[in-house]
Amino acid sequence: MEIIRRLQKNTLLAIILILSFLQGCAPQKKDISVYSGEIVTIWNKKVIDFAIAEDNLFTLKGVRTTSMMHVAMHDALNAIAPKYTTYAYKGNAPDANPIAAVAQAAYDVAVDQFPDRKDELDQELDYWLSMVEDGDSQKDGISLGKASANAILKIRNNDTWNEQSEYTWHPMAPGVYAEFNEHSGTPEGFIFGAGWSKAKTFLLKSSDHFRSPPPPEITSNDYTKAFNEVKEVGASVSTTRTKDQAHFAMWWKEFIEISLNRLAGDLVQKEGIDLWTATRSFALLNMTIYDAYVCVFDNKFFYNHWRPYTAIRWAANDGNPNTDPDTTWNTLHNHTYPFPSYPSAHGSGSGSGMTVLAKTLGFGDDYAFTMVVPEVDSSGPMSDKMKMDPPERSFNSFSKAGLEGAMSRLYLGIHFRYDSEEGNRLGVKIGEYACQNFLKPLK
Repeated sequence: MEIIRRLQKNTLLAIILILSFLQGCAPQKKDISVYSGEIVTIWNKKVIDFAIAEDNLFTLKGVRTTSMMHVAMHDALNAIAPKYTTYAYKGNAPDANPIAAVAQAAYDVAVDQFPDRKDELDQELDYWLSMVEDGDSQKDGISLGKASANAILKIRNNDTWNEQSEYTWHPMAPGVYAEFNEHSGTPEGFIFGAGWSKAKTFLLKSSDHFRSPPPPEITSNDYTKAFNEVKEVGASVSTTRTKDQAHFAMWWKEFIEISLNRLAGDLVQKEGIDLWTATRSFALLNMTIYDAYVCVFDNKFFYNHWRPYTAIRWAANDGNPNTDPDTTWNTLHNHTYPFPSYPSAHGSGSGSGMTVLAKTLGFGDDYAFTMVVPEVDSSGPMSDKMKMDPPERSFNSFSKAGLEGAMSRLYLGIHFRYDSEEGNRLGVKIGEYACQNFLKPLK
């Protein structure tokens, strides 16, 4: 019996030793919760500021760059500790330092797109690398960041983001987009965004992946109702538009890629979002806004629908006996953007972006938050800035905020209600499609 007990004890000790040895040899799971998402917000703001300074976001370059940058950061992190599926880079580097990897990935994309900002970007990269102890982990992180950035830059090379496209003007006719260069402040014959629909998407299969249904017929009751509504609530002087409606009409004028990236950064800071979650959210947010622009402009030029400014001033010729013309009518901010109306691009951008934030930050849709927009253009692009008073608006859900962003264009006088509603619906579909098919959580 003593011999048996000794054998049992020795066997147990042997098993414990073997298990301890195997546990020591097994790769340890990296605690990703200790890494803050702050670095993501700082690099994001830097690139957005570069884009504003370069072209005022009148091209897709800014949101294209932030999309590529955040994808590179996301893919690098998930090569270290896989939490989500990747987009472009498929490598594996478990020993790489996460901060070194994301900083290098962000730098390589940003300096590729804004080479004239290299000195400033060098300083930013040096700051983040100085936070990481010298050694193999830092070196591996730098190598990983370079490889991840190269992967997305290679995929997006020659992606026609700045493609030019010819536009054929059509004779004046009911519902047909017409030129109003005296109101848009643009040269005669100018139209904006025709080439955007030719850009290669990040997530959608093509620019016409989601085709909106046609706008209402000009002689229909739906059109008449929408016409009379915008004629009243979108006018420069309105007796029925409330003070709050006038406020959010102007407040939402800031480009969506500015306001939603700012909001995402504020929420990451406020809620202490970890680096992996923040990077994924920013990547999906920016790719989705980019694709929303491409898709909505494809729809705009497919339908070539007129703006309220033209419709109201030319109503005597529209064939609808229930629409009265006003040849002096003007919008709330005395400006209309020079491209077709239907659907609303602002509506699709706000709808898609808010859908992504609801689905990626971990709060769900019913989350109360406050957005800040300090100032906006007082009229058209390049007009004097006006301070928003107040600069904040609060919401009880992401979806309500996205819808308000869309409907703001009605009260601004530049869209019919059906433009805004379809823009929002289209944007929500794009946001849902993005989250269901890309950068998905691993089981």
